[in-house]
Amino acid sequence: MEQNEDQLTAHSSLALIESMINKAQNRFSENGTLYLVWGWVVAICSLSHYIMLTFTDIGPKSGMVWILTWGAVVFQIYYSFKHKKQETVKTYTDEIINYVWVTFGISMALVSFIMAKLGTWTMLYAFILLFYGIPTFLSGVIMRFKPLKIGGITCWILSAISVYVQSREIILLLIPAVVIAWIIPGYSFRARIKKA
Repeated sequence: MEQNEDQLTAHSSLALIESMINKAQNRFSENGTLYLVWGWVVAICSLSHYIMLTFTDIGPKSGMVWILTWGAVVFQIYYSFKHKKQETVKTYTDEIINYVWVTFGISMALVSFIMAKLGTWTMLYAFILLFYGIPTFLSGVIMRFKPLKIGGITCWILSAISVYVQSREIILLLIPAVVIAWIIPGYSFRARIKKA
């Protein structure tokens, strides 16, 4: 009898853990919006930057297009604040995912600063692609969401390929990276919500 109760308790514990993971996946899938926002903003900035560098006389000023990312930062802060008010329970999974993305943000800021000081902007894109893969893959593992895992691996592959790409064309590698790593998973999250 006691063994049956232990099995039932173990089974209940596993069911609770599974439920928490599923809840985190469903709740975090609302952030599919953030994947889409960042994916589209980076894709648009990358394409615009390349077009301005290649077909205009703007030159170094073409990098100013990346100021659009500050709009995405403002939206993310607003969106996160709004959803934080609505959430009643914060799971351990939510906390881990938040820390993964905070680590990514800090790493990106430091790498951008260091590369700007060194003046090697083409190398910057190789590192950006490398860093895009880390939180994307880890989020996929934590949430058990295959599109994010595939997106992370894709970013790492593109990072390796980037060392063979000629100067300004390296900017274009960001487009397939964000499409596969963020835009497709963002729409997959939305499809999952509609299905549920």
